[in-house]
Amino acid sequence: MKYTPEQILNNPFLNKGTAFTQEERDQYGLNGLLPPAVQTLDQQVKQAYAQLQTKPTDLAKRQFLMTLFNENHVLFYKLFSEHINEFMPIVYDPTIADTIENYSALFVNPQNATYLSIDDPDHIESALKHSADGRDIRLLVVSDAEGILGIGDWGTQGVDISVGKLMVYTAAAGIDPSQVLPVVLDVGTNNEALLNDELYLGNRHKRVYGEKYHQFVDKFVATAEKLFPNLYLHFEDFGRSNAADILNQYKDKITTFNDDIQGTGIIVLAGLLGAMNISKQKLTDQIYLSFGAGTAGAGITSRVYEAFIEEGLSPEEAKKHFYLVDKQGLLFDDMTDLTPEQKPFARSRSEFANADELTTLEAVVKAVHPTVMVGTSTVPGTFTESIVKEMAAHTERPIIFPLSNPTKLAEAKAEDLIKWTDGRGLIATGVPAANVSYKGVSYAIGQANNALVYPGLGLGTIASTAKLLTDSMISAAAHSLGGIVDPDQPGAAVLPPVSKLDQFSQTVAIAVAEDAIKNGLNQQPISDAKQAVADMTWKPEYRPLPNSLELDLEE
Repeated sequence: MKYTPEQILNNPFLNKGTAFTQEERDQYGLNGLLPPAVQTLDQQVKQAYAQLQTKPTDLAKRQFLMTLFNENHVLFYKLFSEHINEFMPIVYDPTIADTIENYSALFVNPQNATYLSIDDPDHIESALKHSADGRDIRLLVVSDAEGILGIGDWGTQGVDISVGKLMVYTAAAGIDPSQVLPVVLDVGTNNEALLNDELYLGNRHKRVYGEKYHQFVDKFVATAEKLFPNLYLHFEDFGRSNAADILNQYKDKITTFNDDIQGTGIIVLAGLLGAMNISKQKLTDQIYLSFGAGTAGAGITSRVYEAFIEEGLSPEEAKKHFYLVDKQGLLFDDMTDLTPEQKPFARSRSEFANADELTTLEAVVKAVHPTVMVGTSTVPGTFTESIVKEMAAHTERPIIFPLSNPTKLAEAKAEDLIKWTDGRGLIATGVPAANVSYKGVSYAIGQANNALVYPGLGLGTIASTAKLLTDSMISAAAHSLGGIVDPDQPGAAVLPPVSKLDQFSQTVAIAVAEDAIKNGLNQQPISDAKQAVADMTWKPEYRPLPNSLELDLEE
């Protein structure tokens, strides 16, 4: 393809802005299209950061960063890499929830994303081809946006979750932004506010389910696999009725990952392993209670259960340690509305003399005395003082992870949990939380953010050319993270800090790649996993424009 000088400046993969050298300006006809001064990338970063500081809100800051992203990928990611801890809650959760809710009203640029409509399946292939524009796509994040974060169904506006995930993949793990593609599958929406909004940019009909839906997803997967043969396919924020079915259909056939089911499970397991390092307890001695048994809750429980088996328990022994609580209360095996993912962990009523009374979280906590309580309910404030104190009365180091996000949906605040457990609680939250000072100790609060694991997991899988993502690779990722915490530091967090995300993403990637190679999953010969990861890691720095780039200069 031939590019005009203006097209070079408008292409975020090619544009360097004021950093184009004089030689490049001469070569590509850019003289007069830019101010005369030639800046370094570091100067551009300093300038952009100063501009960002003038923005009054996180939403305004995210809009500024998205504009920068749409103009110049190298500059965006260099800036992001230097301020990861500050930018994560702006670029991703929780601020991304605001942009998703207002996506149609704020729409300016499609952000190199692909919008696929269930009403137009014949254009799946052409849309993916045109979006890729000849690029070597290795990573694709796709959402049907039925279960976005804790805010529900947002139709085509959920494309922002795919864009945001991929930004974190690149900023944290160095996955080449030219090798990624965000996709949204618009199958309609059940969000009445969107359907009645004249500005809404998606399909104006109810969500499609059943055979037509699955045919659409299958056609998308088959087409993506055909077009991009080295693809790592990441499913994101699909609804409870479809997420597990899709993962189970494809996980043993292609290299695929569901962050809500598998990613959250990895990060919670890593947090538990970190907590075990601090408390010096055994994982298999814990009593695990999940409050919220949807896609995330059941997926996390399954991942932790597998870890119990890896530690030597039989499946029957391991299941005795797990309790799921949902809107019905404790889940029992005689309930007729259990999902396939809930059924393995449903209990028998005969275990309890007061089974019919176990319809609230507090009643279940009193009955089973959990040592671990994980919240994915999106019901705010449900980890109350009385419940937490009841739990803490029966275990030396209560492990409490209120994971629902955004902040307004969290089951509890970290500062309350530290206070209510008299400093004995080992706490991780789903959103960033400040250190908590209590009785002279500063308690670092782990953030059970999937971003701690999925970037490194993806990089390791891609670098190893793995033909599948296996439970063994996932376990390797969790153990590599859980081993990073400093157990001897007073008030130590159960998970490493987001501020060092780029560093330990490499740790995770190497552990995953080594496991894939050890088990013969690599499709290309690889003798050194660490070198393979290093070779696949992209750095935000300006490079010469491709030799294949042809210039289209009008006479």
